[in-house]
Amino acid sequence: MKKNIDLRPASFTSSAFPRLSAARLSVLTLILLLSACAQTKAPPPATVPLTAEFKEASYWKSARATRAGAEAAVPESWWEMFNDPVLNDLQQKLLLGNENLKSAAAQIANAKAVLKASQSALWPTVSLNAGGTRSGNPGSGQNGRTTSNSYSLAVDTSWEIDLWGRLSKATDVANANLQASRDDYDAARLSAHATLAQTYFAMRVAEAQQAILQRTTASNQRSLELTEARYQSGVAGQSDVLQAKIQVTTGQVQLKDAVAQRAQLEHAIAVLLGVTPAALNINNTATLPAAPAVPVLIPATLLERRPDIAAAERKLVAAYAQIGIKDAAFFPDISLSANAGYRSSSLSKLIDAPNLVWSLGPSILLSIFDGGARQLASDQARAAADIAASTYRQTVLTSLQEVEDNLVVLEQLDAELQLQTEALQAAQRNLEITQEQYKAGTVSYLNVVTSQNAALSSESNLLSIRNRQLAATNILLKNIGGRWQK
Repeated sequence: MKKNIDLRPASFTSSAFPRLSAARLSVLTLILLLSACAQTKAPPPATVPLTAEFKEASYWKSARATRAGAEAAVPESWWEMFNDPVLNDLQQKLLLGNENLKSAAAQIANAKAVLKASQSALWPTVSLNAGGTRSGNPGSGQNGRTTSNSYSLAVDTSWEIDLWGRLSKATDVANANLQASRDDYDAARLSAHATLAQTYFAMRVAEAQQAILQRTTASNQRSLELTEARYQSGVAGQSDVLQAKIQVTTGQVQLKDAVAQRAQLEHAIAVLLGVTPAALNINNTATLPAAPAVPVLIPATLLERRPDIAAAERKLVAAYAQIGIKDAAFFPDISLSANAGYRSSSLSKLIDAPNLVWSLGPSILLSIFDGGARQLASDQARAAADIAASTYRQTVLTSLQEVEDNLVVLEQLDAELQLQTEALQAAQRNLEITQEQYKAGTVSYLNVVTSQNAALSSESNLLSIRNRQLAATNILLKNIGGRWQK
């Protein structure tokens, strides 16, 4: 990012300017020599060293060998890999209604305007002035006063010569900020898609949990009726009835909580879509999509695909260009101005050759003393560039951590899912045996309660593992499935 500004002409001799005096030639020579010194002396930031593969890449290697489709390309609409039509429809609506994306799009429009404004500063400004005045002054005329008219028509032109690169670097800053705004939009879009997918998965988990609790509550109600009948016949004690009632009411409380949680998640989806909660109604299916296989990804590819990394890099470019802008303040501002027009006391004879007036000349403005303000501005620009460099490196490190975390999570969740499935089967079988034993009168109802809680807990844990598996897969696909302008 270190750029030298050298605007010295290829050839410069006194014979090329025969009318220039020696003093003026010396001033021009001094200016050109100063331009040779106008350069940004800022060392480039240290880069983040990358390994050939991720530390936790063993999951991808095993997935390639055991899961079909693991090497398939990820589509731009990566959420389609979950094969859920409802999710696909919601994702399409997200692009149209999400307010955060609208705000990010407005930031792009603002950055475009800033870039055009910075580019316009490189061109001369031309203005047209026209005026007329009538004035009275003491004199020998009628009533002791004289009156006069004055009319003018002129074209004024001024142009700041960008000898030190201040204006061009401002354009570089604006262009980098525009690209960063586009990358910020892409990052916001991917984040919104990922958030919607995760919220949708959580809603389906809440529905599945609700279905489990409905079945459990119905089973507990049947157990209560059986226990009450046994109590009436004198086979069971009153404590068994009370325990059965506690199980029923506890299940009902958990069911209501699951219903509320599902409703809240649906409301969150509505807000993501940019509509009111009352305007969105998603059918309850209590079905979770299957987690697709994640294609292999290497760290270098991740850096090319993540728009938040691209945005941080372009903001770093803008910060280093700002150093050049602040350093250019140490050199004089050089401008050319020209004025041509007409001035006359008669409007009818305004545009006549004798009334033509004009002026042409350069101007140089150099601040001699500013109390160290320019040096402080330069120091601040360098500090801002250091901050941008650290932000860029931190963004890269965070992105690598995110992938590593979810790789190891997916690897462990595969094993957890298998173990929890076996635990659920054992808990359900144990509940069946315990219920038969209670009917036979060989165990107390406390044993049934313990078995019911174990079965419910095992099924809930299985749902939680599946939700975490979907979330980790969702994040990894987000990292490699997006497309954006480079």
